[in-house]
Amino acid sequence: MVQFGGEVVNSSPGGSHTSTEMGSGHFAGEDFGKASCFRNLQVVDWDNNLIPLRDLEKLGSFSYFAGAEKKDERVLVPDLGSLTSIYDRACELFYYLKGGQVDYGHYPEWDEDHPIHFVGHSAGTQVVRVLQQMLADKEFKGYQNTSEHWILSITSLSGAFNGTTRTYFDGMQPDDGKTMKPVSLIQLCRIGVIMYDWLDIPWLKAYYNFGFDHFNMSRKKLGLWGLVDCLLGNAGPFTAGDWILSDLTLQGSMEMNRRLQTFPDTFYFSYATKRTRKILGVTVPSDILGIHPLLFIRALQMSQWRHPPDVPPPYKGYRYMREYTYSQIRSYGLCVEAFESICRDKDWQDNDGALNTISMTHPRLPFEHPSRLVVNDSDCLPLQPGIWYYKIILEADHILFIVNRDRARAQFDLMYDTIFERCRKHVFRKTPTLPNQPLSLNNSNNNNNL
Repeated sequence: MVQFGGEVVNSSPGGSHTSTEMGSGHFAGEDFGKASCFRNLQVVDWDNNLIPLRDLEKLGSFSYFAGAEKKDERVLVPDLGSLTSIYDRACELFYYLKGGQVDYGHYPEWDEDHPIHFVGHSAGTQVVRVLQQMLADKEFKGYQNTSEHWILSITSLSGAFNGTTRTYFDGMQPDDGKTMKPVSLIQLCRIGVIMYDWLDIPWLKAYYNFGFDHFNMSRKKLGLWGLVDCLLGNAGPFTAGDWILSDLTLQGSMEMNRRLQTFPDTFYFSYATKRTRKILGVTVPSDILGIHPLLFIRALQMSQWRHPPDVPPPYKGYRYMREYTYSQIRSYGLCVEAFESICRDKDWQDNDGALNTISMTHPRLPFEHPSRLVVNDSDCLPLQPGIWYYKIILEADHILFIVNRDRARAQFDLMYDTIFERCRKHVFRKTPTLPNQPLSLNNSNNNNNL
C-alpha cells in the first residue's frame, strides 16, 4: 500500500499551522494549469528498485510473468484490462508505451528507428498483432507516422491465434460465437462483473479492475434502473460483444484474423503448449499430477470436443463426427478409421487446459500464414522475417511459464533466456538490435507486456 499526504506548515520558531488552504478549487481531472496533479510517479520496492505506478502489482506481490521481467532492465510490463476486448487492449497498450495527453508514456521515443520486441501470452499475442495492424494502418490520431516497422519481433507464448473451443464449454453459443447461453458459467461471470463495477468500491477497484471503466457502469453514473438494464442484457460491454470471450471464439478469431497481416519485415515466433496425449485412440490429459489442478477438468473437457451436429461448422472445410453408429458409417461406404481420418473435431482435441494446441502454433484461420515447425533452433539460422517459427512444448499446461516459475523449474529460465538472447543476437533488420531496445511482455488476463 502506498500512502502520501501533505500540509501547510509555518516552520518559523514557535510557529503553528497556518490558515492557508491547500488546493486551487479545481479537480485533478482538469490537469496541469488548473489543478495540482502528479505525473510519472514511481515508488521504491523491497529490492530498492523504482517502479512506475502503472506497473505496480494490483494483487499484492503477484507477478504475471513470475519474475521473468527482472531478467533485463529494459523490460516493460503494462497492466491492461482483464476482460476488455482485444481491440481496446491494443489501444491502451499503444498509449501506455507512446503516451497521450496526460501520460508521457513509458517509451515515448518509440518509432521505426526505435522498434520494440513484444512477448505475448495467450490473448496478449492477438493484442500485439492488432496493435501492429493499427500501426500499419495509421489508426492512432495525432500519430501519422506510425508503421508496422515499429515492431521488430513478436514472440507468442500459448497464443490464442485461432480461438479456443473452451469458450463454448464456458457458455458462448457455438452457432455465432457472440451470444451467451442463458444458463452458463460466463453468465455468472457477467453478473458478477456488472455488480462489481456498479458498486464501485474504491479500495476494491484499486486492488483489481476489470477494465470496463469507459462503459460508466458505476452506481453514480448508471443508477438503479441502469443496473437492471445491464443485468437484463440490454446495455453494457457484454451486450455489444465488446469483451474478450467474443474475440476468443473460433468465429470471433476468424473475423479478427481477416484483417491481420504477417508483415514481411517482422520476425515471428510461437510456443504452443500441450498437456494431452492419446491412449487407445482417445485424447486425454497426459498427467493428473503434472497439470495445474484448475486446468485438469478443463483439459479433459476440451480433449473430448465434438462440434454440435445441429450447428453449421465454424469454418469452411471443417468436418465433424456426428452421432452416427458404426453401421451407419459403413453404409456410406467408409470404414470407421477412414471416417475419423477426415473428421476435424480431433484436430481441436489436443490442448493445454485453456487453448487448443492447433490454435497456438500460428495464424491458420481463415487462411494459413507462412510458418515453419522448429525442432532445433540452430536449424533455422539465419532467421527470416515474415515467417511464424513455432515449437510445440509437450507436457506444458497454459500457465506453466507464468505466475509460478517453480512449476516449470529449469524450463522457465531456459525459455525466457532463449527469447531474450534471440532478440538481441539474431533478430535485426539493418543493424543488430541495440542493447537498450526494450522488450514488452503481454499477458492474457491483464495483458501485461514484458
